[in-house]
Amino acid sequence: MTKLVLNPGDVPLADWKAIYRGASARLAENAWPVIAESAAAVERILAKGEPVYGINTGFGKLASVRIGDADLETLQRNIVLSHAAGVGEPSPVPVIRLMMALKLASLAQGASGVRVETVRMLEEMLLQGLTPVIPCQGSVGASGDLAPLAHMAATMIGVGEIFVEGERKPASKALKKAGLAPLTLGPKEGLALLNGTQFSTANALAGLFEAELLFQSALVTGALSTEAAKGSDTPFDPRIHALRRHAGQIETAAALRGLMATSEIRASHLKADERVQDPYCLRCQPQVMGAALDVLRQAAATLGTEANGVSDNPLIFPEADEALSGGNFHAEPVAFAADMIALAVCEIGSIAERRIAMLVDPALSGLPAFLTPKPGLNSGFMIPQVTAAALVSENKQKAYPASVDSIPTSANQEDHVSMAAHGARRLLGMVENATAVLGIELLAAAQGCDFHAPLRSSQALEAVRTLTRSQVPHLDDDRHFHPDLEAANALVQSGAVIAAAGDLPGVSG
Repeated sequence: MTKLVLNPGDVPLADWKAIYRGASARLAENAWPVIAESAAAVERILAKGEPVYGINTGFGKLASVRIGDADLETLQRNIVLSHAAGVGEPSPVPVIRLMMALKLASLAQGASGVRVETVRMLEEMLLQGLTPVIPCQGSVGASGDLAPLAHMAATMIGVGEIFVEGERKPASKALKKAGLAPLTLGPKEGLALLNGTQFSTANALAGLFEAELLFQSALVTGALSTEAAKGSDTPFDPRIHALRRHAGQIETAAALRGLMATSEIRASHLKADERVQDPYCLRCQPQVMGAALDVLRQAAATLGTEANGVSDNPLIFPEADEALSGGNFHAEPVAFAADMIALAVCEIGSIAERRIAMLVDPALSGLPAFLTPKPGLNSGFMIPQVTAAALVSENKQKAYPASVDSIPTSANQEDHVSMAAHGARRLLGMVENATAVLGIELLAAAQGCDFHAPLRSSQALEAVRTLTRSQVPHLDDDRHFHPDLEAANALVQSGAVIAAAGDLPGVSG
């Protein structure tokens, strides 16, 4: 397993992606003195005897309630237990591991007042593969992702459950087996572990990373569909896109040109083609997919900044021994980024479904009806197109912006919230839907190209067709379609289609 070193505040997006994909991580050694100084500052602030939110006061609407020194440890334990109130299915392990790494890097910036031993506990859990079981629902994205992070913090004090090698075990037993003792939280530590946008950010990053794979795969299936329909590559001419100036559009057009370069199928209808223009789903791929690429990159920039920031409250400033209350926990940037990703994912799937619909329609594609040699006796790709339509429609419903919603919480003390958590959490499901659409397009486009034999496409697209046919044979007569769809979906989801096609524009570096 790859082990990364996290430099707090300066972690590249590629490292967060590697952690999501399974890499382990530890903090850079120079982080530990910074952490220790922050914890010492909390002790100095307490010695002043003044009320400081979250350190010697209640929380939320109860911030005016002063807590005595004898109850400070109980205060921090109580906030963890009371706030661990999530519901729903457990969040995916890769997402929670990423969340833990994000929290680790945030605490290590010395603005949270957490002790070295507390941060080491979180680091050790990440290194040893101890992943808290965290219900997926319960956060409104301010004041931070309180419920999900409380479930994480609860496992650190020996409460709740932990995934260990795929099995759910009581936290106390899992910690003991790993040689770790449950923590007794000190002043500020419970709040520091709970406050922050790490759950929302981890889910949004996971959606971004999967959307990047989706985007690249859609370039390949889109090019293959263009070949199946004997579409033109003239709309991908660089002169067209240079005039509009959008970087994503220019790169997308270049990728599509490259994917179709040296194609015999394209050469066969280069001249004397009675068709003047292709349907938008072919002709406007650079404009639609390029816009999606630009939006995904903008979301990546926002999430990269958020991942390297500190979203705790209050924040500790050791140089002045001050604790300042603010609102860095408000996840509005994450909510906006998640909404942007959702829109891009929805549109990638939507234009792909239109290409499938075009391919099965002989009036548009010039191919046999529903891509079967014997239409009528056979239904061919009739219902896979219906399935694609159903998936796209579902994504349209899910794409409604989460960030425009708000509902007051904590007796109106927390009166405007971001809804970033569920806005980000929906993304993996949306990508899964769109990926299935691309799997259907992959099969439909390969089937369409089969009708052009012995003409061949480009080297890149023929490699994709060969890969596809290694898993799914040409459809002559109707057969049980579901296994074919599952196999094609796996090719897209695994990145095998992208690997076969070669270099393509990326989102997150």
